[in-house]
Amino acid sequence: MRDGFVKVAAGTPKIRVADCDYNAGQIISLMKLAAAQGVKVLALPELCVTGYTCGDLFLQPTLLDGAERALGRILEETKELDLLTALGLPVRRKNKLYNCAVIMQKGAILALVPKTCIPNYGEFYEARWFSAPSEALDGLEFTLAGLPVRMAAHPLVECWTVPGLVIGVEICEDLWAPVPPSIRMAAEGATLILNLSASDEVAGKADYRRSLVTGQSGRLCCAYVYADAGEGESSTDLVFVGHNMIAENGTLLAESRFSTGLTVSEIDVQRLTYERKRMNTYAFPPSDEYIFSDYCKFERKETELTRPISPTPFIPADETHRAERCEEILTIAALGLKKRLEHTNSSCAVVGLSGGLDSTLAILITAKAFDMLDRDRKGILAVTMPCFGTTKRTRSNAELLAMELGADFREVNIGRAVEQHFADIGQSMEDHGVTFENAQARERTQVLMDLANQRGGLVIGTGDLSELALGWATYNGDHMSMYAVNASIPKTLVRHLVAWEADRRGGRIGDVLRDILDTPVSPELLPPKDGEIAQRTEDLVGPYELHDFYLYYAVRWGFPPRKVFRLAQRAFDGRYDRETLLKWLKNFYRRFFSQQFKRSCLPDGPKVGSVALSPRGDWRMPSDAAAKLWLDELEEIQ
Repeated sequence: MRDGFVKVAAGTPKIRVADCDYNAGQIISLMKLAAAQGVKVLALPELCVTGYTCGDLFLQPTLLDGAERALGRILEETKELDLLTALGLPVRRKNKLYNCAVIMQKGAILALVPKTCIPNYGEFYEARWFSAPSEALDGLEFTLAGLPVRMAAHPLVECWTVPGLVIGVEICEDLWAPVPPSIRMAAEGATLILNLSASDEVAGKADYRRSLVTGQSGRLCCAYVYADAGEGESSTDLVFVGHNMIAENGTLLAESRFSTGLTVSEIDVQRLTYERKRMNTYAFPPSDEYIFSDYCKFERKETELTRPISPTPFIPADETHRAERCEEILTIAALGLKKRLEHTNSSCAVVGLSGGLDSTLAILITAKAFDMLDRDRKGILAVTMPCFGTTKRTRSNAELLAMELGADFREVNIGRAVEQHFADIGQSMEDHGVTFENAQARERTQVLMDLANQRGGLVIGTGDLSELALGWATYNGDHMSMYAVNASIPKTLVRHLVAWEADRRGGRIGDVLRDILDTPVSPELLPPKDGEIAQRTEDLVGPYELHDFYLYYAVRWGFPPRKVFRLAQRAFDGRYDRETLLKWLKNFYRRFFSQQFKRSCLPDGPKVGSVALSPRGDWRMPSDAAAKLWLDELEEIQ
C-alpha cells in the first residue's frame, strides 16, 4: 500500500434467489479469492445475501432470519481475512425494513448503511417493501447477527494505515438521484465510494451507467467502485448482467459485464488527496447532516500494480480519441495565435524553419491560424538559417515544407555573422563548447526578430514543453519569441501531431512530414559527420518519452520521485532497465530545478493540456529552489 495505492474490487457472486445459505457460500468464496489477490476493499451487490429479486418474500420472516444467519456465517468464516467488505442485505428495525449495506472486516461490523433513495417507478417497486431512513435511525445501536451495530445514513470508515483513505457507501439508486449521498460523504473526506447495486440491463443503459460512475468520480475527485447484481437473479421480468466498474477521478480503470467474479484494480489515494488540495474550488457549504466515522486498518504489505499505466500519458491510447485530440490541440493553439495576430495588427508571422519537428508543428499551427483569418499564407515568412551544423536533409525539408504550405521562404546563412561575432569576442572556431552552440541560436533569434520588425510581424516560438522542462533552450535564443505556440505541447505529442497531419494531408506534403518525423531530434549546432547529423539531443539529455512521463507525474500530480520511478518501471517494463530509468530521472530533477530561471520569463503562449510551465498559466516556482530533497530521495533507492 506504499505510495497511496490500494487494491480494490467489485464482485458479483452467482446467487440463487432466496437461498441465503448458498449465497453466503458464494460470497465467502469470492471474499477469499479477493484476499488471495491482495484486494483490501471489496464491494458486493445490493441485497446479494438474499438476491435483489425476492419480491414479496422480503416481507417473510423466514427469509429475513435466513439472511441474518447467513451474515453471521460470512462474518465467522472470513474473520481472518485482511479485507474490508461491503455487502447488501435486508435489515429489520422498528417495524420497518431497510435495504442496507453492511461494512465489515475481520469478523466485525464497522457500519450499517441504509439505502437513501428508494425507487418506485418503471420496473422498480422497492417502496412496496423498503423504507427510506429517517432521522430517528441516525446513530441507532442494536444487534445484528449477534454483533453490535450502529445504523446511520452516511457513515464513513477511515483507514489508520493508509493516509487519506476514507470509505463511504451508497446503494444503487442513490447514485442516480439529483443529489447523491456521495456528495456529502466526499465533503466530509471520503476518497473511496462503494456502490452496491442491482441495476437491470436494457439497451443503451450501460453507457449511461458508465457515465454516471466516471462522472461522479471526476466531480468528487474520488475513486468509485460499482458492484452490480448478475447471474442468478430472477429473470421473470428483468435481466441483470453484473456491470462492474472501478473509476478514479473521471477515468475508468477496470470494467466487466455479462460475467460473475471479481473486477480488480488499484486506486491511488495519494493522487486524489493531491488533486483536492490543488483545487481551491473543492469546497462544500457547512452541513448539519449526521455523519459518523469508524476505523479500519490493513496489514502493511506492498500493493502489486495491475492498473494500466501508459508510457505516453499525454497521448490517448485509442486511435479515434487520439485523432480528436490532435485536431482539438491544433485548433486551440491556432485560435490563440489568431487572436494575437488580430490584436497586434500583425501583417506577417515569422517562423524559423529548421526542418525539425518543433518548427514544423509551429508552421502548421501558423498556417491554420492564417486560414482562420482568411489570409494568404504568403504572409507567413519561413526562414531557414543554415550554419555550421545544418545538413542538406533538414535544409531541403524546410524549403519543401514552406513551398507545400504556400508560405514565403527565405534563406539567411548566418555562418559569416557568427564567425565575425567569434572574432569580436575572441572565441576560437575550434572550441565547440557552449558558446559555439549558443551563439548560433542567439544569432538566429536576432535575424527572426529583425525580419519581423521589417515586415510588421510576430516571431512565432517553436520550443516545446519538454524542452522547457529540461531547460534545453538557449537563453535569449530559441528561448525567446513573440508568441510561443508549442509551449505547452510535450515532445511526444509534437511527434503525434505531425504524424497525424502527415496522414491527414497525404501527398507530397505528407511525404515531407514523414521524412521530418524520421529525422533524429537535434539542434544541429555542431558540424555534421559525413553529411549526417552529429548531435542527437536524446543522447545528451535522455529519451523524451521518459522525460515526458516524468514531467506528467512530477508536475501534474505532484508525485514524489520514488513513486514516479515505481510507475516508470511498470510503464516501461521490458523497454528500459532499472538503471537507465533512474539515471534519466535524476537528470530530469537536476535540470528541472536548475533551469527554472528560463521558465520564469517565458513569452506568451496558449495552454492546450493539463500541464504547462508558464509562470502566468500554471507553474510558479522560485528560480533558485534547491533540488536536494528530491535528489536525496532518489539516492535512497537501492
